[in-house]
Amino acid sequence: MAQQRVVSLLASSTEIVYALGRGDRLVGRSHECDFPTQVLHLPVCTRPKFAVDGTSKDIDDRVKATLQSSPEEALSVYAVDSALLETLRPDVILTQSQCEVCAVSLKDVERAVCAMVSSSPGIVSLEPHFLADVWNDIRQVASALDAHSAGEELIKSMMSRLDAVSDQTAAHTAPSVACIEWIEPLMAAGNWMPELVRIAGGNNLFGVAGNHSPWMTWEELCSKDPDVIVVAPCGLGIEKTRGEMFWLTGKPGWDNLNAVRSRRVIITDGNQYFNRPGPRLVESTEILAEIFFPGAVSFGRESTHLQVV
Repeated sequence: MAQQRVVSLLASSTEIVYALGRGDRLVGRSHECDFPTQVLHLPVCTRPKFAVDGTSKDIDDRVKATLQSSPEEALSVYAVDSALLETLRPDVILTQSQCEVCAVSLKDVERAVCAMVSSSPGIVSLEPHFLADVWNDIRQVASALDAHSAGEELIKSMMSRLDAVSDQTAAHTAPSVACIEWIEPLMAAGNWMPELVRIAGGNNLFGVAGNHSPWMTWEELCSKDPDVIVVAPCGLGIEKTRGEMFWLTGKPGWDNLNAVRSRRVIITDGNQYFNRPGPRLVESTEILAEIFFPGAVSFGRESTHLQVV
């Protein structure tokens, strides 16, 4: 029997596939799938419909313009290469229906699959909002890949490691925390992020667990004056984010914020960690714990976050 052929169009599902020990079944990926590095040799089946360079405001403007341009374009800001999918002939395609801006969506995939002639892949669509949804998504992928036991073991291991973070931080006083998911315009982190903040020992000020990430105003951030500000924009790494900090540091009242005065404004990698609802949410929580309790808690993640001077 031929080995199952899988295309993952979501960075987090690609990481889940590898964590389940089924990486050898992947035959295609999205343009955002880059971890683990073994995936980089796979054919890329997607592309954004807009230029991804420029500032966070430039990107936000392009996304909004794409979504508003026409009924067809408004389905998504990404394109799926149906001709390449036809060549790859997958048995399973992994995608998501949680956010049409963050990654290739179920609508994109359904439209591409409809254009295929000789392949009828099963589509597994993930929709994480809470941490519990991430466990369910792992089970979905494990079921599709006939890796039920590996799925349960992965979930058990992740939950155990999160408990270990909570145990280490429980004795410390919780700092008030603002997690920023986009810089201009300003957006707080929602979905699973408030849960990660809580597990890491912080008191989350913006965003509600299970709800989409909310827009926020500068005045709202200033009024709550958090002890810690974590800047982890969706899709941006540390260096790109550092280059975007002028949107915040140039705001009136920036120097008066408690987090700024105490040098507790921290940049971290939103692209690789916090905004990928897969196995590395554990590492994301460990990073938060180190940020909240520097010197008191360490998981060896110091290279993943940068203090804003």
